[in-house]
Amino acid sequence: MTQITLDTHVSDIVTQLPQSTDLFRKLRIDFCCGGKIALKEAAEARNLGPEEVLNQVKALESKRERRESMHPASFGDRTLVSYIQEKYHDELREELPAIAPYVTRVARVHGDSNPHLLRIEEIYRELRDELLAHTEDEDKNVFPIILDFLKNPTTELKEQIKPHVLELEEEHENAGRLLNELREITNDFTPPADACGTYRTVYARLEQLEKDTFDHVHLENNVLFDRVREYL
Repeated sequence: MTQITLDTHVSDIVTQLPQSTDLFRKLRIDFCCGGKIALKEAAEARNLGPEEVLNQVKALESKRERRESMHPASFGDRTLVSYIQEKYHDELREELPAIAPYVTRVARVHGDSNPHLLRIEEIYRELRDELLAHTEDEDKNVFPIILDFLKNPTTELKEQIKPHVLELEEEHENAGRLLNELREITNDFTPPADACGTYRTVYARLEQLEKDTFDHVHLENNVLFDRVREYL
């Protein structure tokens, strides 16, 4: 766990923990242009209890670290599916809508002088819509069939599951193409030297989205679907 304290600048907290921007936005703590002040000072300026705000930041940090400490490839089938749903699907349903206001704001404010930001917004919206539909389909339709098949690999279930796996892998490839384009046009998610805090936040959270999505796809393609292929 990082050493975030009441003396840590708000902007540094956001750099270490990009998801904290949602908390600061809710508390109306400026993490962008006014972020170069200690958390204690920022909380007091909003008439908030500094320790309570720090505890909320620490809770976000602990949640992230718990998710990163597991080794899911060794999980049983049902546990693996639950892990994918809780770590990746639930997180996407929280994170994708949460990023939207920042992406839109940066594109609106800086898009004229940085036209690639308009393309970033387009890619983000396409990726968001695709990933949310994709995960819903997996949760409602595909994962139940996979679990039934791994428990009892009948010919009937085999024929049901084949097209689903192929379709999901194609969708994974498309998501990867979109993420690769994001990395390319953002110069490896490197913001300009004079970028504001919100601009930097967008890049940081998109880079985290890329990492989480590739980890997510790896678990499905190379662990869960490999278990299915053993019976196909």
